[in-house]
Amino acid sequence: IMASRKKVVVTGFEPFGEHDVNASWVAVQELERLGLDETFDLYVCEVPVEYQAVQSLLPVLWKEHGPQLVVHVGVSGTATTVTLEQCGHNKGYTRLDNCSFCPASQCCMESGPDCLKSVLDMETVCKRVNESSLGVTLSVSKDAGRYLCDYTYYTSLHLGHGRCAFIHVPPLDKPYSSRDLGRALQAAILEMLKQLEPDHSQGDRCNNG
Repeated sequence: IMASRKKVVVTGFEPFGEHDVNASWVAVQELERLGLDETFDLYVCEVPVEYQAVQSLLPVLWKEHGPQLVVHVGVSGTATTVTLEQCGHNKGYTRLDNCSFCPASQCCMESGPDCLKSVLDMETVCKRVNESSLGVTLSVSKDAGRYLCDYTYYTSLHLGHGRCAFIHVPPLDKPYSSRDLGRALQAAILEMLKQLEPDHSQGDRCNNG
């Protein structure tokens, strides 16, 4: 019976730079405590802030889990909302990672397109969650920052044929607590999963009356 449950993989990042505690991993652990709903198994893992580690880890996550959806969560020091990223970028990776490394090519995939988009409509996810009584504000962005977040997103969008999302969270208590961030992740991911359900479009038409 267990095999029929769909799996969702959610990742956060380890500490880096001025982020001694990475709010993304704290938020993901909070989400793990909350769970999604009874139809989905949740698998979480912490991703190193290293280009080469991302390159070796992501194919394993996609292959081993065969997830319905993969959601990567990262922290943004400038974010004040929970930010849904619509696309990942291939070029412009000049910032050094936690191993003081950056790709010689400064890109994710030598011959890849400049930008890969998620199959999910982030504007809709954002609108639905903001209209709920969650008390956490979401926004949408098309620039994931050309560092490990963007690099991870692009790589994963490629591996998962777009069945992937990236969510940036603000640092802890600026303004949201870890519990708020966990609840925001839960709400956003459940909306994303609704979009991926096969009967999604029909359900929408009936409910709009």
